Amino acid sequence: MKLSQLRYIVEVKRRGLNVSAAADALYTSQPGVSKQIRLLEDELGVPIFERSGKHFTRLTRAGEEVMAVAERILAETRNINAIAEEYGDDRAGSLAIATTHTQARHALPDAVQDFRRRYPRVSLHFHQGTPVQIAEMATAGEVDFAIATEALELYEDLVMLPCYRWNRSIIVPEGHPLCERTPLTLDAIAEYPIVTYVFGFTGRSRLDEAFAERGLSPEVVFTATDSEVIKTYVQLGLGVGIMASMAFDARRDEGLVALDASHLFEASTTRIGFRRNAYMRRYMLAFIETFAPHLTEDVVAEGIRARTPEQRKALEERLEPRLGTTDA
Repeated sequence: MKLSQLRYIVEVKRRGLNVSAAADALYTSQPGVSKQIRLLEDELGVPIFERSGKHFTRLTRAGEEVMAVAERILAETRNINAIAEEYGDDRAGSLAIATTHTQARHALPDAVQDFRRRYPRVSLHFHQGTPVQIAEMATAGEVDFAIATEALELYEDLVMLPCYRWNRSIIVPEGHPLCERTPLTLDAIAEYPIVTYVFGFTGRSRLDEAFAERGLSPEVVFTATDSEVIKTYVQLGLGVGIMASMAFDARRDEGLVALDASHLFEASTTRIGFRRNAYMRRYMLAFIETFAPHLTEDVVAEGIRARTPEQRKALEERLEPRLGTTDA
């Protein structure tokens, strides 16, 4: 059994059982990947994948258990490399972060700038995707950190720590009738077509819950993953926008007005997630604390130890008063 064979089966799983895509990601050939998987199955005496002709269709029951062990083994090999790098030079390396456009564009720049001043020899790599994709990348060890508002809680293998709270604004063209509605209400907003985030992005679930609790069914005419796109279509008159307040800049977003809606929606919390068994290099801990100052090394260690729902809830409640907000 070879580590390369374990990498092949894990990559095939990540690529939706597409051997060609896995081979491309691993910079090797499709026949080579197929051959090594077959050799591994022959050595183990059980099939890892079910097949239909030349195509993999699903993992076998044995394959699911083999895959779980293979993923743990590969994660530990990454930890060994990280330990060696830490003791070789604890101020150099790389840091991979998966996040959404909103976080990358509006929440992370200051932290990245501060971090780069302190660790100029650490290269940063950002990967953008849906919240589910972000969490899966972290779980699979493709990135060091996942930063998102949605989906992280679905993955038990991730340690999740709260970073900051944020809320929403209603974005309208200057002179829009909603500018005169005081106080602003959900009923008033629901009178107009809505432009907002795709479901599953940037706290969209909180928005839907708020309207549903009022018995309202607003007409959502356009959704996007990018706040800049939302503002573009509000400017075009497609509808009123609902988006993260931090994504609005009065100096840059000429012709638009942001109406505070924090009294209408429950605040959302952005979290940072990482694999529980990952080796945390010194600069990784430094990045977390730079992004969220209340997440000190001791708090991160406590988060790693908090394995039960009760322990995690107790930690969250203790951290709650220390969370910052980014609604401006």
